Order: sequence, then C-alpha cells, then structure tokens
Amino acid sequence: MAPLWRHTPVIHSRHLSRLLGCSVYLKLENLQISQSFKYRGLSLFIQEVKEKHGSSAHLVIASGGNAGLAAAYAAQKLGLQCTVYIFEGLPLDVQTALEDGGANVQVVGKNYVEAFAAAVAHVARDPDAVMVPAYDHPTVWSGHGSMIEEIAAELPNPPKAILCSVGGGGLLGGVLVGCDKVGWENVPVVALETHGSACFYHSLLLSRPSDPPYVPPDFVTPVKVSDRITLAKIVPNSRVSSLGASSPAKEVVEMALDHPGTVKCVTVPDELSMLAAMRIAAEHKFLVETACSTTIVPAYHEGTLERILGAPLTPDDSLVFIVCGGTKISVEELEEYKSDIKQMPPTKVYMNIEGDSMYLGELPVLSSFLTMG
Repeated sequence: MAPLWRHTPVIHSRHLSRLLGCSVYLKLENLQISQSFKYRGLSLFIQEVKEKHGSSAHLVIASGGNAGLAAAYAAQKLGLQCTVYIFEGLPLDVQTALEDGGANVQVVGKNYVEAFAAAVAHVARDPDAVMVPAYDHPTVWSGHGSMIEEIAAELPNPPKAILCSVGGGGLLGGVLVGCDKVGWENVPVVALETHGSACFYHSLLLSRPSDPPYVPPDFVTPVKVSDRITLAKIVPNSRVSSLGASSPAKEVVEMALDHPGTVKCVTVPDELSMLAAMRIAAEHKFLVETACSTTIVPAYHEGTLERILGAPLTPDDSLVFIVCGGTKISVEELEEYKSDIKQMPPTKVYMNIEGDSMYLGELPVLSSFLTMG
C-alpha cells in the first residue's frame, strides 16, 4: 500500500544556525498535501479503513480544522465520504477549506469537546460510519513517524535534539515511534506548548515520579488513569487553538516517560508564539500558524536551549525543528498579532521548563524587532 503523503524537504536554516551556533534543520511539514503533518497519520488510517470496510465506509471526525482537512483530502483521494464536525467560532475559511476538500461539514457546539460528542453520536447511529482519531491511535503515530525516517535518510548523524509542538500528543507520538524505528532512541525530544494549552506538560510532570510530588496549578484537574499515569484535564485558555486539547493521549505520555533520550516539556506564553510566527515570516519567507511557531520560540531567546538540554551547543551539534504546518494563519493575522503586542503594557514573560520557570524579559524589549524597517 503506497503512502498518500508527500516526502517533505529538510532544509538548513541559515538564520537559526547563526543564532544558535550549530547546524539547525527544519522539517517542512507545512508543505504536506493538507498543509500539516496530520495528513501522514490520518491518510494511513483512512487507507486501512478502506482496505477493511471497502468503499461504503463513511469517515467521521471532529476537528478544529487541520485534522479535518487532512481527513477530507485523504477521503477525497480514496473516493470515500467524509463528515467533519467543527465547533462555532472558527474562521469561515476553515469551513470553506473543508468543503473545498469534499467534506460534509457540521457545525456543532462551542468547543472541540461538544463537536467530538456529536461525532461520536453520528458513528453510533450510522452503521457505515468509522470514527477517524485526530491524534490518539497507533496507526496515526506510525504514519506521523515516517517524517523521522525521511529526516534520518538526509542527516549524516543523529541530531542533538528534535523539537516539536505538542497538544494531544499525535505529533509527539509519531516522533517517538519514528525515533525508535531509525535507531534514534537516545535523541532527546523537546515538546513545546503554550502556558494555557499545557495538558501534556502537566500530565508528564504528574506521571513522572518526583519527591516531593508535582503539584499542578489550580486550573488543572489530575485524572489518574492507571497505576503509572495521571493525566491533566484542562480547559484550554490560549490563542494557539490548534494545541488546545483538553487532555493528552495516555499512551503517548507513557512513550514519553519511556523514551531513553528523555522528553523535555516546555511551555511558553502565547505572545512569544505570535512573535516567533512573525520572525519566521520575516526570515524564512513562509507563514506558519502559532501552533507551529511555538516550536521555534527557544531558538529566539539566548540561553534557553542550553537550559532545556542541560548542555551547551557546539558547532558540531545539529538540531531538528519540526515545522508542523497548519492552515490557521494569514497575513492579516500576523498584522493583528503585531498590533496586539505593540499595545500591551510592559509584561514580564517566563518559559516553564520541566516544572521550573525561566525569566526571559519584558515584551517591549523582546518585541523590539517589530519596529525594524
């Protein structure tokens, strides 16, 4: 069964390499067929659905946009019916893109949880319906892991670390599965979220043994799901909506705990993700949504990667940043970010690293590059 996904480029970043003093590579999943990494795992899952159920299968998925678009494109390619449940308040162009991809779009509820419940009810009443998981399935992680195989085929040596964003855990699960497959078990992985979407960060700290035990902030509800794993349940409060899972995949938390190279969890404020999206556009000449630019934030703040990795970077080192893609971005939104940040009062910002806070400065200083040109 030939894969449907595109082999995406791995490029050397001159800008980030100069900033960090090592070789920095970007895996450009924003060039995937549906404009995000999600096409890999979801298209593989949907291929397996067609093999098992035939052409009568009716795909159903709940999504905030990117997973639904990946499912719609794969369904269209394979000639299958696809219904995508989204929630109120998403930009109109999200619904338009899904419909252009051949999906039947249903708008239900005010958030992902309510849209997901409607999708589950649909599957229960339709005998041909098959639920497509947005991030929580081994086949999805296997498909996403193919990007690591592509990276390994192009780099001469394993990198010092791989950096990716994390929400529910689909991308991180793929990165870890891919590392196991290519023999990169000892490569550290840095998983980044925003402060207000940090369900994975808190889940990993709650599940990792520590003395004294980790005490999460008040907005986190710990849910013990096994002797080993306690998941953080949150109501996401972040403008970085694509990372807004309420709780991560239990199995990916387990994989993160077991990864020999360790998984380091980091959270950043929304405003730094917004600034990073603007810098990527200025320096690399492509638009990425803030769920994607969150991954790049440590590169723009001196000393943070050394703090995260626990070792200095040298000219012989290499880093890989997964540019995961996504469609929730436009030139107009970048201008909105710029305006919003310029109007903010002086604000101290911090990066959370494995339960510790690192002070980065004040936003007027950090955003000074906005006045350039």
